[in-house]
Amino acid sequence: MEKLKQRWGIESNWAVIAIFIVFAINGSFATWIAKPVTIFLGLNPETVSGFIYYPLRFLLIFPIYQITLPIVGWFFGQLKFFWAFEKKFLSRIGLGFLFKQ
Repeated sequence: MEKLKQRWGIESNWAVIAIFIVFAINGSFATWIAKPVTIFLGLNPETVSGFIYYPLRFLLIFPIYQITLPIVGWFFGQLKFFWAFEKKFLSRIGLGFLFKQ
């Protein structure tokens, strides 16, 4: 835990636990949100080939996860950490221009 606290720049064990909980909850939450969105878009594994449905669902879950991560982090008092995490992650995948002023 000490290495994580040092690497992430946090001071309490509660913050590390809260961050782990946020990552766990947000993964399930993003998947849960993606289901009605895929239904709304008319994507269904029974009507669309699995080779098309599952990659599209994954591509849909990814932005939902990125959007909901700071929101769920805010509920656990970790918005500052997750906002910095999002900016760093998005800049690494080439979307850093979204945060330039």
